Amino acid sequence: MATIQSLLNSVELPDSPTPRLDAELLLAQALGKSRSYLHTWPEHEPAAAQLAGYQAALARRRAGEPVAYILGRQGFWSLELDVARHTLIPRPDTEVLVETALALLPATPLQGLDLGTGTGAIALALACERPAWQMTGVDRVAAAVALAQGNGARLQLTNARFAESCWFSALAGQRFQLIVSNPPYIAAADPHLSQGDVRFEPSSALVAGVDGLDDIRLIIEQAPAHLLAGGWLLLEHGFEQAEAVRELLSRRGFTAVDSRRDLGGHQRISVGQWPL
Repeated sequence: MATIQSLLNSVELPDSPTPRLDAELLLAQALGKSRSYLHTWPEHEPAAAQLAGYQAALARRRAGEPVAYILGRQGFWSLELDVARHTLIPRPDTEVLVETALALLPATPLQGLDLGTGTGAIALALACERPAWQMTGVDRVAAAVALAQGNGARLQLTNARFAESCWFSALAGQRFQLIVSNPPYIAAADPHLSQGDVRFEPSSALVAGVDGLDDIRLIIEQAPAHLLAGGWLLLEHGFEQAEAVRELLSRRGFTAVDSRRDLGGHQRISVGQWPL
């Protein structure tokens, strides 16, 4: 019979950058145990049904399906979030949006908005770190709104709410001290769309026109009508788009325009403050 150790030692995932980690996550799920269990009991022999579940999950990963979709969950910030195929998988680089928002604004009560919330990752991370903040997350996809609501309820974060809206369409008359967004920003012809995990993610959450900036342009144009004086707009974008996004912010009248770097040292988000 195969043991935990032999299964992990024999894993073959040639297209994965993290084959051992992938295998551990998938095996732990099949066993209904934590990853630490795998290291504590390497000689354990999984039951036939558990082994079959693991092999099926491994086959999905070999076909390129993201581990997060196979598991149905993904870690972001300090939170464990449910994910689904109709939402973008939260990524560590997006945490710079959370870090920057926490650094720019006080912990006192405020209204914040997360545009294109998906799983609710950004809104829920901010709600978790700032109990006095009231966060609103919106998404045009009803199933994504339901998923975010479920994540918020499971995490018991009552200071985050979610609603259906295509960007600002359902937010007439509402103003916020903080607007954050990780919008689609990949160019339609970008070859990376046919590579890796993004092959399985919804194109509507990834692609934004010929240059990838269509949605960012719209958000920057419409955001002032929904920002309080002195409010901040924080946008994630591609690592080669920082200069273009800063120019768009400046042209629209934002001040204190700047870009921040992600974990890989790339300019990943740009920020601007609406004048007082």
